[in-house]
Amino acid sequence: MPTISKDLVNHLNITEADAGQRLDNYLIKVLKGVPKSHIQRIIRAGEVRLNKKRCKGTDRLAEGDVLRIPPIRIAEKQRPSESSAAPAREFEIVYEDDAMLVINKPAGVAVHGGSGISFGVIEQIRRARPEARYLELVHRLDKDTSGLLMIAKKRSALVKLHEAIRNDHPKKIYLALGVGKFAQDKVHVKLPLYKYTGAQGEKMVRVSEEGQSAHTIFRVLQRFSGPLLHQIGLSDLTYIEATLKTGRTHQIRVHMQSQACPIAGDERYGDYQANKRLQKIGLKRMFLHAAELHLSHPLTDEPLKLVAPLPQELAQMMAMLENSQSKPTELQTDSLLKKIIH
Repeated sequence: MPTISKDLVNHLNITEADAGQRLDNYLIKVLKGVPKSHIQRIIRAGEVRLNKKRCKGTDRLAEGDVLRIPPIRIAEKQRPSESSAAPAREFEIVYEDDAMLVINKPAGVAVHGGSGISFGVIEQIRRARPEARYLELVHRLDKDTSGLLMIAKKRSALVKLHEAIRNDHPKKIYLALGVGKFAQDKVHVKLPLYKYTGAQGEKMVRVSEEGQSAHTIFRVLQRFSGPLLHQIGLSDLTYIEATLKTGRTHQIRVHMQSQACPIAGDERYGDYQANKRLQKIGLKRMFLHAAELHLSHPLTDEPLKLVAPLPQELAQMMAMLENSQSKPTELQTDSLLKKIIH
């Protein structure tokens, strides 16, 4: 990303990495903190010049273009303190080459800053790699979801990956633990999803005919019941593989809720009482993990299968549930429960 002095006239040479973008979107990225309305204003006023000519925000940049950016005269916002700046951080790398980076994102970390969050994965990686000319998110994961997250290192790779996503590639497979029982071992859920704002200003989604089409394939991997669950007031849990055919906001979470089997630990769409009971046996987060990506490399078309195993806290929960299925005595169940609680 080029360094911009907002007090001076800047002349920028557009590189291959930035070619193909709309002018207004490019300026929003390089003029960090400048309101979009101000950027549109200086374009309309002719203060921004592309190859010495007036231009429009919708114009596409090409490699070799020269862009003139005027001094930006707006009231400066209060400078954020050093403590609020994104700390440099690298994440577990599953795959990396010159075109793309795929990491195993931990739960509890947002993918980007905004909506009250100072920074996320992408800001931390950019801080950790100051020499990197281009790092952009290809897609998103919810803050409390762990697993595979793709980041483009070239604009050409980003464009190809976005095109692939629009054409139902790559194949994305998630692992989830549901509270309740799926009636069938394999279910295609095709329910439209509608986005709206909740009472506290939070982003919410519900099943509605007004929404966008959404399709998830659920396959039951394992069913759990027995003394341990009965001890905490639950009857059934279902371990599920979810394959996305579309990529709507909160899709898996709302589709599982629609099947009366919400994701364990989901604070937004889950069962509050069940979540409290599951905390007693060690589940402190939402049990949703982006486990596999099957895709063609964006530049070479090489087939890739990328896998992120369950994180330790979810693997431990699965091991405990599997052990509980071996018909322990009530005394053994009490002993296991006490060990977990204490």
